[in-house]
Amino acid sequence: MKGAVMRHHLPALLAGALLFFAGCGGAEDESAAGLKVFTGATVFDGQGGPPIENAAITVRGGRIVAVGPAAAVGAPAGAETIDLAGKFVTPGFILGHGHVGGARGLETGPDVYTRENLLDQLALYARYGVTTVLSLGGDGAEAARLRGEQAAPGLNRTRIYIAGAVVDGDTPEAARAQVDRNAEMPVDFIKIRVDDNLGTTKKMPLEAYRATIDQSHQRGLRLAAHLFYLEDAKALLEEGADFLAHSIRDRAADDEVIALLKEKNVCLCPTLTREVSTFVYEDVPEFFSDPFFLKDADPSVLEQLKDPERQKRMRESKAAQQYKVALETASANLKTLADAGVKIVFGTDTGPPARFQGYFEHMEMQLMAEAGLTPEQIVRSATGDAAECLGFDEVGSLQAGKWADFNVFDENPLDDIANTRSLAGVWIAGTRVPASAE
Repeated sequence: MKGAVMRHHLPALLAGALLFFAGCGGAEDESAAGLKVFTGATVFDGQGGPPIENAAITVRGGRIVAVGPAAAVGAPAGAETIDLAGKFVTPGFILGHGHVGGARGLETGPDVYTRENLLDQLALYARYGVTTVLSLGGDGAEAARLRGEQAAPGLNRTRIYIAGAVVDGDTPEAARAQVDRNAEMPVDFIKIRVDDNLGTTKKMPLEAYRATIDQSHQRGLRLAAHLFYLEDAKALLEEGADFLAHSIRDRAADDEVIALLKEKNVCLCPTLTREVSTFVYEDVPEFFSDPFFLKDADPSVLEQLKDPERQKRMRESKAAQQYKVALETASANLKTLADAGVKIVFGTDTGPPARFQGYFEHMEMQLMAEAGLTPEQIVRSATGDAAECLGFDEVGSLQAGKWADFNVFDENPLDDIANTRSLAGVWIAGTRVPASAE
C-alpha cells in the first residue's frame, strides 16, 4: 500500500536518542525545555518488535524524540517526567472505518452535523483510546476544517480523516462529478457502496463504480468500498479498489479472493460490530450493565433502546436475523483471511445511531479474538498495520518523529485482548486526554 510504514529497529532508535541527548546533562540545560519523559512502562511499538521493558519515551512538541530501554535513552535534567512503572503502552488505536458527526443519540439529519457534535464525538473516541479515525462517508466542511487543525502539539482529541459524501452516482458521468466535488473539499478517501441491502435496493452499477475508481485515482485518492458479497469483492478488486471497508458476509472467502487481495496488496476491515448492532437490541444487551460502557452512555438513549415495541420490531425483523448469520460468516472469513496473510485493518462502522463510539471498538476487539485472532494480531490491526494500509505515516507506531499518540493500560493487552478495558490513560500529541467529558 502507499505510505508503507518503515520498520525501525532498536539500535536505530537508540542511536537517535544518543544523538539527541549528546551533551545534555546540566540542570539548567536548555535541551530539557518542553521535554516530557514517560518512564517505566512495558512498550509495544505497534510494528511487531519485542516489547521493551522498563522503557522510556521522550516527547517534545507533541512528537516522539526517542523510544527504548530507560537506561539507554536517559533524559536531561529538568525534563518533565511521567512515571508509568508497572503499566503497558501501545500506540493509540486507529479506527479504519467509523463515522463522525452524523448522529446525536438516536437522532440523525443535517441539524446534528455541527462542529460541536464532531468535537464531542472525537473526544469520546479519544477517551476509549481511539486516537485516529477514518470517517468513511457523510463528512462535510466542518470535518475538513477539523482535519486541517490537527497537526499541532497540544491536540487532546482524536484525529479525523475523511471521505466526504459517499459517491452514489448511477452513471459514469455523475460518479466522476461527485468524486471531483469531494476532492475539492479535500478528502483522504473516496467511498462507494456496492450492496443491495439483502436484496432490497439496487446496487451501484459496474460502469459507475469503475468510473469512480478511475476518477479517484486520477485525483490521487484511494477508494474504499462498502460490500457484502464475495463476487462483488472480486469485481471491486479487479477494478482497482484500494480498501475493502467491510467483511465478505454471504459465503466463505475462497482462494481466488485471497489471491486477489494479496496480489493487489489490499487490506480488509471486518466491522463485526456493525452486524451486532442490527440485532443486539431485540432484548436488553448485557453491556447495558457494563461500567466501562455506562461511564459515557446517555441514559435517555438506553431507555429508548429498551422500549418493548422497538425490541419486538427487531426480533421480528427478517434483516436482523439474516445479519446474525452474516456475522458468523464474517467471523469465519476474518480468521481465514488473517491466516492467509491478508492485512486486516481494525474498524467498526460506529457513529450511526446505537453503534456506540468508543465502547464498540473494545467490543470489536473481543469479537476478533473470538474469531481466532491473537491479541498481538488485533493490536497490530489497530496500530502499525492500520497505519500502513491507510497511509497514515505519522501515527500507528511508537517511533522517533511520529506523533506521540499512545494508550496506557494497567494490564497487558498482549496477554488478553480484554485487558484493553484496563485503559488508564490516553495521550495525543503528548497531551493527556481528559478522562471524562467536560
